[in-house]
Amino acid sequence: MEKRFDAWNERKKRHHAAELAVYFYEREVWWCAIGANVGFEQDGKGDRFARPVLVLKKYSKHVFVGIPLTTTPRESRYHYSFPFLGNTSTALLSQIRLFDSKRLLDKIGTIPEPTYEAIRERVRSIL
Repeated sequence: MEKRFDAWNERKKRHHAAELAVYFYEREVWWCAIGANVGFEQDGKGDRFARPVLVLKKYSKHVFVGIPLTTTPRESRYHYSFPFLGNTSTALLSQIRLFDSKRLLDKIGTIPEPTYEAIRERVRSIL
């Protein structure tokens, strides 16, 4: 598959220059501009290079650790599937990473506390 690195680079420059203050909290799921990434790293989709991301740990108003989500069902040690907004979402635990809040686009919703705790436990077990 052809990667659109140049298009992502132009979009990334706009995100970097943004002065927006986005308020976000742990347990929230946001559309996040992940971008076009190298190799098997998870890519964003569409013109916004975005995909849903769960805010796992907020470190400041600017950075957080997030986990990309997919609607493709997967079950393994590195995936955790859960119901979310009438569908099944799968947390891609192997793709956990640090994000800047400038990448956040639109809030989708908040996952229930028990689901959040189960995901945190799974992350602890693999790290």
